[in-house]
This record gives sequence, structure tokens and C-alpha cells, in this order.
Amino acid sequence: MSKRRPLILISNDDGIDAPGIHALAAALVQLGDVHVVAPLQEQSAVGHAITMREPVRAHPWPFRGPHGKIDAHAVTGTPADCVKLAIDKLLPRKPDLVVSGINQGPNAAVNVIYSGTVSAATEAAILGIDAIAVSYCRWVGGDFGPSGVIAQRVAEMTLERGLPPGILLNVNVPDLPLHEMKSIKVTRQAKSRWEEAYSERMDPFQRPYYWMAGTFVNLDEGGNTDLDALDAGHVSVTPVHHDLTAYEWLNELRTWDLAPETTES
Repeated sequence: MSKRRPLILISNDDGIDAPGIHALAAALVQLGDVHVVAPLQEQSAVGHAITMREPVRAHPWPFRGPHGKIDAHAVTGTPADCVKLAIDKLLPRKPDLVVSGINQGPNAAVNVIYSGTVSAATEAAILGIDAIAVSYCRWVGGDFGPSGVIAQRVAEMTLERGLPPGILLNVNVPDLPLHEMKSIKVTRQAKSRWEEAYSERMDPFQRPYYWMAGTFVNLDEGGNTDLDALDAGHVSVTPVHHDLTAYEWLNELRTWDLAPETTES
């Protein structure tokens, strides 16, 4: 009896017609049976939002890969919605792997928190499915082909070796031809923040509105971070998880007297 091909769910936050998701599907169709379930419209920077106060709809979508039609649905929701709905209703069985991307722009350092791309993979990890998020470190245009090659290799190894429960891989690929990339580095997430600066403007009715801008600040002077790797021309692969507990500070917090004082009558 021949071995069943892996079922791979692909999603993103740039929308179902984004070039990155088409490059990803073309790369991964060689590894298994690919199903695409992605947002109908761009959902960048929505984080792990889910839709609760309005219905979510899934529309069959024309999606072609290098060898013909790929099963696909466009969802009127967030990346996390897409993964939840796909696994519960749209797929023929539980997927063996979820891959989110290829995102237009990096998802390193603090951007991991805001990223809908990473959140789609995180939702899969929460549901007990191995997952990868892939981002191409160029904000507009470019060639997604090298990122597809990297994604295929990381997916191949993940299918072969598996991941620990709750852990996903966050992959960032520099904007370089494949032959100019140095190596694939296993990294940690850099410490950083955005220093926001809202620009105040006036609409035609002289009502103020605000447009967010900001400056990205790298706060990490240590080595082996995702930002360091990308700056040096390496692919960055960072294992991340959704458990936000600060374990190293638990014992210190236990020394706090947190019980409110009571007054005897």
C-alpha cells in the first residue's frame, strides 16, 4: 500500500491573491496535497484577532498551481479565522502541516507580535499541528522564488522530523538571490519596539484624522538574533511559541504580598 501524501494547509495575511501565497503553493505542492485557505482581503498586522460578532464566509476560489488547480477558499476573516475554519470545516482531514506566507515584508523581532502571518501558524500550533511562518524581507515587489525554495526545505524537514507541541518555526528570508544567501541560521527573536508618531491631518470637512507612522528601534545588543542574521545576509529560523509566561520571574513575583488587607469589624 502506498503511503498517503501529507496534507498541507496554506494561509497568509496578505490575501488570497497575493503573489507570496502563490509562490508558496507552487513550492509546497511537490511535498503533499495542498489546500489554500486565506483571507479574501489583506489582513496585515491584525495579530491573532478572531471574528466573533459577525459571520465568517468561505468562498471557493480559483487558484492554480504549476500542475493545475489547487483547492482553495477565500475567507471573510482574519488569518487565525482561516486556520480555525479550515481545520474544523473545510479540509477533508486534519492537516499534517500548516504553512503561512510568504509574507511581503519581514516578521522579525517585535513584529512577530503584530503579524497575521505568524498568528496563522500560531493558531495551528495551538491546535496541535506543526506550523511554519515564512516572510520575504522586502516590502514591495521582488522575487518570491528563493523564499519558496527555503520554505520547501524547511517544510520538508518539519514533515520528516516534527516539532514539539506548541512550537512553530518563524522563517525570514533576506532579499537576495538564492546563491547570494549565506546560510540558514537558527536564531532568537531580537528585542525591539516601534516608536510611534501619529501624523494628524484634516479631511475635507476639517475633521482631524490620524495616520500611523513610526521608527523601528532595535534594542538588542546581543548576538544570534533574527535581525543580526538578516542584516548579514542569512536566512533566519526562530522557534517560537504562544506561551507568554515569564518563567524566569515567577519566583520573584511569588515574594510579593498580593493579598489585599482586610478590615475587622
